[in-house]
Amino acid sequence: MFYKIVRPIARFLVWLLNGHTKVVNRENLIDGPYILVAPHRTWWEPIIFAIAARPREFSFMAKKELFHNPILRWILVHAHAFPVDRFNPGPSAIKTPVRILKEGKLSLIMFPSGTRYSAQLKGGAALIAKMAKVPLLPVVYQGPVTFKDFLKHKRVTVGFGEPIQIPVRQKLDEAGLAEINDAMTNAWQQLDQQIDPNFKYQPDLKKLAAEKAEDKIK
Repeated sequence: MFYKIVRPIARFLVWLLNGHTKVVNRENLIDGPYILVAPHRTWWEPIIFAIAARPREFSFMAKKELFHNPILRWILVHAHAFPVDRFNPGPSAIKTPVRILKEGKLSLIMFPSGTRYSAQLKGGAALIAKMAKVPLLPVVYQGPVTFKDFLKHKRVTVGFGEPIQIPVRQKLDEAGLAEINDAMTNAWQQLDQQIDPNFKYQPDLKKLAAEKAEDKIK
């Protein structure tokens, strides 16, 4: 119920702050649970994706530190988030999303690179998808990557790719993961070309450097 109440409010706020978001290839969204996988470009992407892919509801991973505040913890839990230790992820980082997807009520939003300052894809999304027997659905965000530019009503576009099915017999060894990661990367590149071939992701380097330094301290 909380999610159903908050999403229309979030949609209105996004419209108020930025204007209407353009959605490309919405017909690629499927019935049933799946994992939305995206290259990580902004901190507000999960909100944009969850709005663009409505009426499906989504779960997502959040760093465990956010759950230390009781008020924020209540909000995150009721927004279908679950905590993950970024530095020492345990079995629950896989078991929890697999269970959620198998229940069938929610889909999952994941960023295979883990952070906005990494281009190296990890294998968590592929493993979760295979164990839960759900497809990966590529999605990209094109638009402002700083909140200041977001507030200037610069265009935001979300593009959905075709689902990537992981065969039951697919091995998730180094070669198997490379094959799946290549499929995701190619799908993202095709979407970027379709939406705006001139778009280049340019992160806020100062902010990302500060985040990197903070992570090293932890």
